Amino acid sequence: MKRQTFARIIFLAAVAVLLLPAKKADAIPAFARKYQISCQVCHSPGMPMLKDFGDEFAGAGFRMTEYESPRYFVQTGDDRLSLFRELPLAIRIDGFATANFNNEGTVDFGSPFVVKILSGGELSDKLSYYFYFLMNERGHIAGLEDAFLMYSDAFNSGINFFIGQFQASDPLFKGELRLTLEPYMIYGIKPDNSSVDLKYDRGIMFDRGFSTGTTIVGEILNGCGIGEAGEGYLFDKDKYKNFMLRINQAIGKSISVGFFGYSGKEVISNHAPDPYISEMKMYGPDLAINIDGRLMINMQYVWRTDSEVYDSDAEVALTDVATRGGFAEVIYAPKGDMSKFYLTGLVNLVESQLDQFDYQSATLHFGYLLRRNVRVVAESTYIFSGSPYAKASLGFISAF
Repeated sequence: MKRQTFARIIFLAAVAVLLLPAKKADAIPAFARKYQISCQVCHSPGMPMLKDFGDEFAGAGFRMTEYESPRYFVQTGDDRLSLFRELPLAIRIDGFATANFNNEGTVDFGSPFVVKILSGGELSDKLSYYFYFLMNERGHIAGLEDAFLMYSDAFNSGINFFIGQFQASDPLFKGELRLTLEPYMIYGIKPDNSSVDLKYDRGIMFDRGFSTGTTIVGEILNGCGIGEAGEGYLFDKDKYKNFMLRINQAIGKSISVGFFGYSGKEVISNHAPDPYISEMKMYGPDLAINIDGRLMINMQYVWRTDSEVYDSDAEVALTDVATRGGFAEVIYAPKGDMSKFYLTGLVNLVESQLDQFDYQSATLHFGYLLRRNVRVVAESTYIFSGSPYAKASLGFISAF
């Protein structure tokens, strides 16, 4: 109990100190080659994090409206055919050396830690695509993660429509764009045998922005991740679909606040005496503050309830299991997008009625840009939960 109280104090203190955000979208070096611009146009303080222009670029379907699109396509005489003159491809490679990664007191060389092949771009004035293939993640082929088609301004309604696979948390804060090796832990929590979290899933997503600075995003999801198809080539494990809605409001040029709700059902049969149906609900606020690209904050808090959970460790059925937590992240770049270095702090907090999912950590991260698309990083994380320990990493992030 003292440890949980201490973690809460650290979390709240960090929020208070950090309150003095990061935009969300996907971009790759192929776009810099295509438009012959610097990565700095979209990214700051270092890739993959985006600034406002990069966020708008992705929101427009990975197109710069002031450039004439036809120059990037082969002229076949068929105006309904889109063929790139050069297929937009990019590669990302990350590597780390880590000390005490699993509280084992050892030093490990983890390079490459991640290798990705990425592609994306416009197929017409409204249709775009994006995907990346994770060739190597911690030593194995992970396969496709982000992979979707986007249709902009459907039926001239102002609604952008996405279909494919993406992270359910993308409308909140995109884990793929974070600067730290340490993840946003609350997004990946799945109490016991549940398949539902706020990470990758298959479904549809739509968003619409308004002149008031309000943005509404909706998602309809399978609710079982992006695993292999089962019998009958079906990816969903049951007949239920899950729903998420998020409303965000910009306040001036520096602040945005949001709130999301997630609701769904799932049939759980693994590691339980008999199959059962569980209903889950998630909701919570988020806040982003960006002061001239020099000082940024992301904050998220999530409350989750699962109606039925079978604790396979204790071999007991539980009802209305509560899980809650969030993160606070600060990013400081002294010269904004002209900075050669930046500092990041991240605090994670997860508390659950199932003790094995409790997690509290504090991370400090330093990055230095050798090139716009190559940076070296140093990171240290202290894990407060379980048997407390510290770990440290030194590595590089590159994209070309």
